[in-house]
Amino acid sequence: MPAPLSAVESSPELPTHADAVVIGGGIIGVFAAYYMARRGLKVALVEKGRVGAEQSSRNWGWCRQQNRDARELPMATKSLDLWERFTQDTGEVTGFSRCGLLYLSNSEKELDGWARWGEFARSVNVQTRMLSAGEAAQRGHATGKAWKGGVFAPTDGTADPSRAAPAVARAFMKLGGTVHQGCAARGLETEGGQVCAVVTESGTIRTRVAVLAGGAWASSFCRQYGIRFPQAAIRQTALSVTTSGKDVPAALHTTGVSMTRRADGGYTLAISGRGRVDPTPQLLRFAPQFLPMFQRRWRNLAPGGLEGIRCGHEGFARWRLDETTPMERMRILDPKADASAVNLTYRRAVELVPALADSSVTAAWAGYVDSTPDGVPGIGEMPSLRGLVLAAGFSGHGFGIGPGAGHLIADIVSGASPLVDPRPYHPDRFLASARGKVADF
Repeated sequence: MPAPLSAVESSPELPTHADAVVIGGGIIGVFAAYYMARRGLKVALVEKGRVGAEQSSRNWGWCRQQNRDARELPMATKSLDLWERFTQDTGEVTGFSRCGLLYLSNSEKELDGWARWGEFARSVNVQTRMLSAGEAAQRGHATGKAWKGGVFAPTDGTADPSRAAPAVARAFMKLGGTVHQGCAARGLETEGGQVCAVVTESGTIRTRVAVLAGGAWASSFCRQYGIRFPQAAIRQTALSVTTSGKDVPAALHTTGVSMTRRADGGYTLAISGRGRVDPTPQLLRFAPQFLPMFQRRWRNLAPGGLEGIRCGHEGFARWRLDETTPMERMRILDPKADASAVNLTYRRAVELVPALADSSVTAAWAGYVDSTPDGVPGIGEMPSLRGLVLAAGFSGHGFGIGPGAGHLIADIVSGASPLVDPRPYHPDRFLASARGKVADF
């Protein structure tokens, strides 16, 4: 069964002109569209399937500063404020709450790493608190276990992946923007090295700006224009359970399993970092750049199967603007959940929190986490094609920093002072080796 997702009504007509067109209706795309519309720009968002139907509804829902790489931390901090302000400004419900994130561990090495990050965090005024064994046991009393220590991040929180992207899309439409679902962007028209139109399966929109927020599809799209964007997608599995258990933390991470309370009172369960690597032509092409990341995280990765080839998001296909594209043949990336991961995750969760013993699995799903070689997203205008702004490769971090990323994209498009320093995110860094620069967390 797929991850739950609320619906959005599409706009009735595709516009012929727009100041900007956003390609992709995930959390990054909808926030980019929303913040551009707030600047008075006429914006159209095109989505081949449904708003939020891929990784934006398949993640944990964590909105965190804790353990962020230094390059992403400023955006994570800004995003937490923007999550709050969005609800205040629009009245739309994303389920965001600063519930605090709890991390528990019996590993001295892991605790030492968290302590080092805590020292860095305090130097940039981010709140985080190391927990003693007694404090960890108290905060984690639902586990009934002793812990050597932990971390509590009091200002971090969660939002609801089933509601967030649709809520932002609705707020964007209230500002005059248009949303077009079931409408794949086939490509771009250019003139003198500048974007001049986005061609969709339903018609052409004249524009000078195209924001490519296509998630796991971004590299294939870039390839049509001779742009090399190294990207690899890891298939990760999660599940949801119902439970009557009380006093279970709203958001809990351990090495064995992590859990997040859902809006319906149940929990999303997953194993951090665990995934399948499905071989594809694109993965093989970019494998040398991803070796540092795979070497660091190989313990959590296992060989996959033919899901990547079946889905078609990482092929070498090229297509004309007047023919059916791979995006139209696969409207929503919905890869098979890893049955062994589902069983292992559920077993570990029950062992961790005995109150979950009365729970039942309501859904299990997989999603493709689109990663870059250094684990930091690519955001910025492509030097080789003016007007094409890339926003992809969020490496499993995109949901939480979605508001900040969308705001930064709007800053870039409108020429406003950027919310955060954009240089660490610019895609031209991939022209050099990423070795030694892999994100720590």
